[in-house]
Amino acid sequence: MERIRRVVVLGAGAMGGFFLSRFLDAPGFEAAAAARGTRKKRLDTKGLVVNGKRYMGFALDPAEADSPADLIIVAVKNHHLQEAAGGLARLVSDRTVFLSVMNGLDSEEYLGSLYGDNKVLYGASVGIDSIREGNRVTFTHAGVHYFGEKKNRKPSPKVLLVQDAFRRAGISYETPLDMIRMLWWKFMINVGINQASAVMRAPYGIFQSLPEARSLMVSLMREVTALAKIVGVDLGEGDITDWYKVLEKLAPHGKTSMLQDVEAGRKTEVEAFGGKVTSLGKEHDVPTPVNRAVTSIIHVLERDADRTDPFNRADTGDG
Repeated sequence: MERIRRVVVLGAGAMGGFFLSRFLDAPGFEAAAAARGTRKKRLDTKGLVVNGKRYMGFALDPAEADSPADLIIVAVKNHHLQEAAGGLARLVSDRTVFLSVMNGLDSEEYLGSLYGDNKVLYGASVGIDSIREGNRVTFTHAGVHYFGEKKNRKPSPKVLLVQDAFRRAGISYETPLDMIRMLWWKFMINVGINQASAVMRAPYGIFQSLPEARSLMVSLMREVTALAKIVGVDLGEGDITDWYKVLEKLAPHGKTSMLQDVEAGRKTEVEAFGGKVTSLGKEHDVPTPVNRAVTSIIHVLERDADRTDPFNRADTGDG
């Protein structure tokens, strides 16, 4: 089977910028960021600066693609997925693999509905402290990037291809036996740290040092673990403890994607976090008072967010 050579990243924000830079730097790859209209012009003019290195000439309008991609990494915000994922027909062939590193629980199902479930792998990135400011992306820790089929007792050919590509690009990865459990663990983390950081305007260092900050984060997470048990996913207190080990390694000045969005006046992913928790809580008759309250606060914080700035389109942050 041929190796992955042509990689297209959907979303050149904090997370997408990390992946794009790794594949642009690695030999044996052709890497591009899918972009249209004003956003493409801006990327063509200003490029992208990742940890001080400027990258130019990588933006690709999907409608003008002359050959399909081997791997499409989807790194957009949930509210941009429908717009960003449409119109990719010229980039998709029978052997194209989609890998979503988005936050939340639903992106893989949506991509599968457009291009076929057989083309989509599940993904979750943990421990990357990437920050985007304008066209600049910086990170101290590159994190670990988990991906695979739902179950991975024996890795599928698609998984083996992506593992090989990540090794060649120097990207740390793991393929868990149970990828759905991993998605829920990442969801639990996002619901806790992203939302708590947004309402308290707190970088990682606050959660590393102040019990009061951790208390809100853990209260949000425990509502997720209660729901996980109802839907048959094995999450508990040990998984919260495992997150502490990751948290302690993050740069104290680093900020979650939701905090970055609030500070920049962008729309947040609160509907994919607290909104999803409260929705599932109603469906399964599980109380979710902390997420309901925090979701309301974040809606107030984002009420003046500029939803029309094209530079904010198809952007993403860390998890």
